[in-house]
Amino acid sequence: MTENPHPLPPPPMTAADFAAALNLDESTIERFVLYLDLLKKWQKRINLVGASTLQDPWRRHFLDAAQLVKVIGPTSGPVYDIGSGAGFPGVVLAMLGIADVHLVESDQRKATFLREALRTTGATARIHAERIESIEGNGGGAAVITARACAPLATLLQITQKIWRSDTIGLFLKGRNVDAELTVTKECWNIDVERLQSLSDPDGVILRIRTHIAAHDT
Repeated sequence: MTENPHPLPPPPMTAADFAAALNLDESTIERFVLYLDLLKKWQKRINLVGASTLQDPWRRHFLDAAQLVKVIGPTSGPVYDIGSGAGFPGVVLAMLGIADVHLVESDQRKATFLREALRTTGATARIHAERIESIEGNGGGAAVITARACAPLATLLQITQKIWRSDTIGLFLKGRNVDAELTVTKECWNIDVERLQSLSDPDGVILRIRTHIAAHDT
């Protein structure tokens, strides 16, 4: 018997599945349920996420963001989430105990949603309702920079220069076009990059970048 070249997607993840995957207690899951309810309510007014992704939000959004917690581990400074949008991964990271999270979102409507998400979930993070290029390094830069569905990798490296320091780690959630993005990026940057398999998407990866140098500087 030949394998089906187009296997059926897994059934949608439930809140209980998400709790079990991360070993979360009931009170934490209740906060995530409030977050999801808020997301669905605001989605009717502004486009926060792809409409189809709300058919499986626990996997497509919450697990996708939460998987970065173990990758980040202990940090020695702020975590900047670029183009936070609906709060993935930044708000989720703050909900799960990552300290000193900064949510960078220049769209004022989305920034307003982020404020409401923090209020609703009780998570603590700082919101920067401006473009990342306007932030002047925060007195020492970022320990970790995250981004999801924000910009191509080469662009992310360019626009985050002011907050990148010698020990910064970039964690960028990418999909099936990652190879093309890496090809373009390596034309502009010499990068130390590691690919980690996504837990939420068989076609997804986490790019962990430790150092990058503009190609014309070498």
